[in-house]
Amino acid sequence: MSNSTLAPDRPRSRFLALLLPFLLEAALVVSWSAGFLGIRFASDHAPIFLILLWRSLISGLLLLPFALTMGPRLRWSDVPPQILFGALAMAGYLSGFALAIGRGVPTGLVALIADMLPLMVALLSWPLLGQRLTPLQWLGSLIGFVGVLIASAGALKLGDVPLWAYGLPILGTLSFALATLLQKRSPAGALPVHQSLCLQCLAAAAILALPAWFEGGVAPVMKLGFVGGILWLVIVATFGSWSLYYLALRRFSPARVTAVLYLSPPVTMIWAWIMFGEPLSWAMAIGLAVSLGGIVLFSWAPETAHVESKAKAG
Repeated sequence: MSNSTLAPDRPRSRFLALLLPFLLEAALVVSWSAGFLGIRFASDHAPIFLILLWRSLISGLLLLPFALTMGPRLRWSDVPPQILFGALAMAGYLSGFALAIGRGVPTGLVALIADMLPLMVALLSWPLLGQRLTPLQWLGSLIGFVGVLIASAGALKLGDVPLWAYGLPILGTLSFALATLLQKRSPAGALPVHQSLCLQCLAAAAILALPAWFEGGVAPVMKLGFVGGILWLVIVATFGSWSLYYLALRRFSPARVTAVLYLSPPVTMIWAWIMFGEPLSWAMAIGLAVSLGGIVLFSWAPETAHVESKAKAG
């Protein structure tokens, strides 16, 4: 009797096991893409570093009471690794793109370089984590990148800027890739998401205060567009996308989590079409379909090979 009772639950549990990762990754893509809209709202009213400063500061302060009262007690030894992760993943990553755009690197090219994150994570996973992609995963990742190229081809233009400025978004993307892999490997990455996110946001705010001050000051701009943009960035981009990113990072390999972000540029274009009436094109639709195909192929491929475990087994 017990076997017949439990049997119908097995297909349901298998279905949920397949559905929940998909829902997590879909929510990550939607919220990650929506974060760019907050920047657009606020950038009409304030410099970019001031926006990044107040986004990080308010996020960290709102999370601080929960970080101190919920979860394991924070120790001083937990702080330095989280400062490093915040410096790399938030301050370094975002500053690289902000400085590049400020120096005249075209926004389309900056976005395209940002979408090389999955490839950088895949390349660095072997030396840092002992993981390497299978041929099928490499194929899915490359197909996803081709989809990004197709979708953003219309926005890709080379500008007349110093050659070194093109290295800024590359350094920013590399900074985020390193933060992702180091957090996956470090015991400090096991902190509850709200605690690690709080410490990282406060660390990023302290770092971003200096360029914001040089850019014109650290005082907030008391305009509705700035306030609305910051609230959007705090609630949707920080509490939404970064929390989902870290949750997914604990469940899946870094290569898989970042590969999902190939869908971010086309979804961002859809957001811009809905909210700002920006035109869509067939290239965007085709690029979205190609990237989605690459992500599906990557997700269905066998798990990454663990070089170290294979060596031990041999």
